[in-house]
Amino acid sequence: MKHFMKPFFLQTGLAMLLLLSPGRSNASRLPLSAVSKSPLSDTSKVLSDVSAEDNKPKIVNIVNFIRLLEPRDAKITEDVLYQTVVKQVALMDKYNLPGTFLLQYDALMDPRYQKLLKGLSKKNYEIGAWWELPQPLIEKAGLKWRGRYAWDWHADVGFSTGYTPAEREKIVDVYMADFKKIFGYYPKSVGSWFIDAHTLNYMYEKYKIVASSNCKDQYGTDGYTLWGGYWNQAYYPSKINSYMPAQHAEKQIPVPIFRMLGSDPVRQYDTGLGTSRQGVITLEPVYEFGGGDEGWIKWFFQEFTNGESMEFNYTQAGQENSFTWDAMAKGLEIQMPLIAKLRAEKKVRVETMEASGRWFSKKYKVTPATSFTVNKDIEGSDLKTVWFNSRFYRVNLLWEKGTLRFRDIHLFDEDFPSQYTTGVTTTNECSFFTLPVVDGYIWSKPNQPLAGLRFKAVVNGKELLLEGDDPVISDKLKGKLTISWPLTSIAGTLEMELNEQKVSIRLKSAEQVSWYLDMTAASGTALPFKTISEKKIDCEFENMRYSWSAISGSFSKPQGTIFRISPENNQMILNMSK
Repeated sequence: MKHFMKPFFLQTGLAMLLLLSPGRSNASRLPLSAVSKSPLSDTSKVLSDVSAEDNKPKIVNIVNFIRLLEPRDAKITEDVLYQTVVKQVALMDKYNLPGTFLLQYDALMDPRYQKLLKGLSKKNYEIGAWWELPQPLIEKAGLKWRGRYAWDWHADVGFSTGYTPAEREKIVDVYMADFKKIFGYYPKSVGSWFIDAHTLNYMYEKYKIVASSNCKDQYGTDGYTLWGGYWNQAYYPSKINSYMPAQHAEKQIPVPIFRMLGSDPVRQYDTGLGTSRQGVITLEPVYEFGGGDEGWIKWFFQEFTNGESMEFNYTQAGQENSFTWDAMAKGLEIQMPLIAKLRAEKKVRVETMEASGRWFSKKYKVTPATSFTVNKDIEGSDLKTVWFNSRFYRVNLLWEKGTLRFRDIHLFDEDFPSQYTTGVTTTNECSFFTLPVVDGYIWSKPNQPLAGLRFKAVVNGKELLLEGDDPVISDKLKGKLTISWPLTSIAGTLEMELNEQKVSIRLKSAEQVSWYLDMTAASGTALPFKTISEKKIDCEFENMRYSWSAISGSFSKPQGTIFRISPENNQMILNMSK
């Protein structure tokens, strides 16, 4: 397969530092040259050959968002950016692929983009809003512009988090009025790297948006941290925290938020370990290892379509025009025909973000449990992974060199407020978190064993890591993800079941084996654990108290560990909900 990196680069942890690029993947990343249905908006009809009610669909949204200008590189003129969009449209038309274009306000007001986008087929295309806030929008709302350029990606200037709730409403009203004046209807989809809950709820209540999107999980990239959330697919956010999944319908904003960019489920998590910001390994076509590499693209879509997803899987393809056509052409010219081929084979459903939002809201009254699994990694790697998400928690399991650890566990609580819902950020950075139980990234340091919850046993008086063969992963039982891991270090099989509220683990073995889970983290790491008792661990993070408990099994704190979970009658059942 073309362009695969050597196996050394495929490992997690410190080796991933070599994948870092000097620019960022998102809003402030440098251009590669420098490093109820609206009667006037019928895009909700846009689906592929596959029925919207098909069992466990694999949904692809092609979403390109449009900025008018790029102040960081004089060679990237307004015309270069416009021609990038023209070529994106031509490529999508070539393969008859539906998609969504999201307009930043400065581009919305440009006659060229108005003419181009008005001329697109309403059957295939949706026009929506990209929620970064440039100078013309802020000034038309009667506010003072504080940016360095006419578009500034800093969190206190170019995003809703930099303005008071009352100011945010003025900004929304100006954008929506001008959008309707131009297109005849209000946008149904609004995307951004992040949108605060007050703005999102205002857009829903007054303008009836049906879908939103935010950035993939990342740490520090562009100065934006979104860490510990519903890892992929989509979720209904809490009314007081747009990054936090709600547990109850009455406390959620009924607008699904789709996770953007097609994050590498194996490598992205550990990228940049030991640094202040992560690199980028995503489906974005501008990245040589990622969406610009033919081998990686084929691998990603193979796992995306063949892996276990429980309810549905989702990814977003496309790219903002800031990167220019020359940088994204190769990747898009690989991805678009492949997506069209998968659609023809009825392996994916290609539709607009609006269509996905309407489908999600019709099908799910609260956030469903979903998964993204990788049974076979790219050439040269034996890594396998499972991402499980529900409205109560997320889990990531990673198999490496025959061993297994929980790389990540975060709990969700709709009552955990975001400071940005009512507050205003005064710095150029922004952070969204959920409630950590296991954090294999933040709690790790270079040259130390990676943090995690590891499966161990005592065999012949010696403690060892449990080892095994390839796991068998299944989502055949509604609402449950089951994992059967045949062991080689002892005679037996580890059976796991994940449902929306609990994690159950059982060892099936004819032998009497002392086995357990040990939690370790890098020395000197700030951890949330306050008290560890036999049946419960009490935690505190950002002034929020939370806990998790053992329905079956027990907690302890042996020397050399943060905590240990021991089975009861060869079984552990961990309660991940309140």
